[in-house]
Amino acid sequence: MNKGIMLIGTILLTAVSASADNPKKWTLEECINYAMTNNITLKKTRLEKQSATEDLKQSKAALLPSFNLSTNQSIGYRPWVNDGVSTVNNGTVSTSINKTSYNGSYGLNTSWTVWNGNRNLNTVKQNRLAEQQAELNSDITANSIQEQIIQLYVQILYLKEAINVCRNNYETALKNEERGKEMVEAGNMSKADLAQLTAQTATDKYNITEAESNLAGYRLQLKQLLEITGEEDFDIYIPEISDNKAMKEIPPLETVYETALTTRPEIENGRLAIENSKLGISIAKSGKMPTISLTGGVGTNTTSMNSRTWGTQIKTNMDASVGATLSIPLFDNRSTRTAVNKAKLQQEESLLDLQDRQKQLYSTIEGYWLDAYTNQQKFKAAQASVESEQAGYDLVSEQFRLGMKNIIELMTGKNNLLNAQQNRLQSKYMTILNIQILNFYKGEPAKL
Repeated sequence: MNKGIMLIGTILLTAVSASADNPKKWTLEECINYAMTNNITLKKTRLEKQSATEDLKQSKAALLPSFNLSTNQSIGYRPWVNDGVSTVNNGTVSTSINKTSYNGSYGLNTSWTVWNGNRNLNTVKQNRLAEQQAELNSDITANSIQEQIIQLYVQILYLKEAINVCRNNYETALKNEERGKEMVEAGNMSKADLAQLTAQTATDKYNITEAESNLAGYRLQLKQLLEITGEEDFDIYIPEISDNKAMKEIPPLETVYETALTTRPEIENGRLAIENSKLGISIAKSGKMPTISLTGGVGTNTTSMNSRTWGTQIKTNMDASVGATLSIPLFDNRSTRTAVNKAKLQQEESLLDLQDRQKQLYSTIEGYWLDAYTNQQKFKAAQASVESEQAGYDLVSEQFRLGMKNIIELMTGKNNLLNAQQNRLQSKYMTILNIQILNFYKGEPAKL
C-alpha cells in the first residue's frame, strides 16, 4: 500500500516538474481572449457602461409619479398654561393641568410631471444613446488592446528569429577567430588582424544580448496587457511563418476603409454623438415650454390635548387634496437661449469630430497599407540580396582560409550578409504585421 502511494506521488511530482520546465505557450488567439476577460482598463470601460445603464433606468423611472409617506412625532411644552381639565369623582371635583402634549401627523403625497416640453422623454432617449456610446467606448478599448497584442506578438516572433540569426553569426565569428589564431601561429596573419576578429566575435555576442533584452521587454509589455503577474512564466507559441505569408495579397486600401466605416466602433460612436447633440438641442428648447404637473396627498394628525381616542382623531382629522400646476416661463435671464446656443455648438462640434475620426481612420489605414506595400517590396529585394550576400561571403570566407583575402574583406562580407539577413527578417514580419492589421480593420479576427 505504501509503495503504491509513493509511486503515485512520484508520478505527480514528475508531472508538476515537467509542467514547470515546459510553461504554457500562448497563441495569438489565446492572448487576445485572455486580455478581453482580464485587462483592467477594459474592465473599467465595462463598468462605465453599467453606470450608463443605471442612468437610463433612472430617467425612465422619472416618467412615473413619485410617492412619499411622511410622519412627524413631536412633544410640546407650554409652561404658563393656567386652564386645566376638571373631573368629578365620587362628588369630588379634581382639576389637572397638562403642560406637556404629544402630537403626531401622517401624510401620503404624490406628484407627477405630466408634460415639460418632452424634456423627460428626450432625456430617456439621450441616456439610451449614452448607454450605446459607453458600450462602443468599451469596444474601442478592446480593439486598441487587440491591435497592441498583434503588434507585440509579431514583434516577439521577429526577435526570436532575429536572435537565431545573431547566434549563427556568432558561431561563424568564433570559427573565423579560431582560424585566425591558427594563421597567426603559422605566421600568415598579424595579431592586429586577429584582434579585429576577436572584436567582431564580441560584437556578435553583444548583438545576441541586445536582441534578447529587447525580446524580454516586448514579452513584458504583452504580459502587462494580459494582466499576468511578473512571477509567472510566460512565452508565446511559435507558429510556422513561411515566406508565403509575406507574399500574400495586400487588401485594397479603399476596400478596407469602406468596410471600416461601417464596422469600427469609433465611427459609430461619432454618429451617435451627433444624434445625442440633436436631443440636447430639443432638451434645451424645452426650457421655453410650459410645465404641467399633478399633485395629491392624504394627511391626518393627532394630539394628546384632545380627549378623543387616537383612532377617532386619525379618522376625523383626515383630509385629502388634488391639484394641478401650470408653470409658464416668462423671463429666465437668458438661460434657455444660452443653453440652446451651446447645444447647437455641441452639435457642430460633434459633426466636426465625426469628420476628424473618419479622416484619422483613413490616415491610419493608409499608413498600414503603405507600410505593408513598402515592406513587401523590400522583402522581395531582400530575398535576392541575402542569396547574393551569402554566396559572396561563402566565397570570401573560403578565400580567407586559403590566405587569398584579408581580414577587412572578410569582415565586410560578413557585415553585408548580416545586414541583408536582418533586412529580410524585418521586412518579412513588418509585411505580415501590416497585412494582419489591415484584415483586422476589415473586421476579420486576428489570426496567424
